[in-house]
Amino acid sequence: MGRIFEVRKSSMFARWDKMAKNFTRIGKEIAIAVKASGPDPNNNPALRRCYINAKACGMPKDRVEAAIKRAMGKDTSNYEEITYEGHAPHGIAILVETATDNSTRTVANVRMHFTKCNGSLGTSGSVAFGFTRLGEFKIKNTGQNLEELELELIDYGLEEIGEDSEGNIIIRTAFTEFGHMAKALDEKKIEVVTAELTRIPTTTMELDEEAANDVLKLVDKLEQDEDVQKVYHNLK
Repeated sequence: MGRIFEVRKSSMFARWDKMAKNFTRIGKEIAIAVKASGPDPNNNPALRRCYINAKACGMPKDRVEAAIKRAMGKDTSNYEEITYEGHAPHGIAILVETATDNSTRTVANVRMHFTKCNGSLGTSGSVAFGFTRLGEFKIKNTGQNLEELELELIDYGLEEIGEDSEGNIIIRTAFTEFGHMAKALDEKKIEVVTAELTRIPTTTMELDEEAANDVLKLVDKLEQDEDVQKVYHNLK
């Protein structure tokens, strides 16, 4: 407990391009959540998570409401969630989460990105075993004592607590305890900045700068694909 969470991020996105991508990603998450459990965030934990993350990335409220209305319509796209696995150059494992209305297009594009960046698309299960699926909450650090917060949340599925490189408090739970922790934070009036289901590599690999840039080039290409929601890797 109390460890620092810092994941190497690619930074090749222009600021506005990334904002637009985030809006698209959250719009698809809203559509999936509404189709699955309805438009009421009080009865739909996945939709509540979308509201939190929309606010965090600056997505206007009217765009969130418009996405919900579209999802309730009969003519909207039905998105299928598919995860692809493969390797970037230098043996780095890559997991790609997508939400698509055309899986044939998506797999072709994902394979193209891997190939052009000297990576290889693998089969299902080829790298997923090297990642643990967790719930991750970011809350503002207002001077809380981490040890006291740990004791307060341990009964709600807390597995790890620490800070990120920006000083925010990061709380991680088992995948199955995500809803339990979300409810606890809400009841305790602890403001959540972001709430995500994430995948954490069980081991990481460190590369020199040139090799790392080869990997991050592939990560960027994948992240910019319209069907890709999230990309995970085990680059340290």
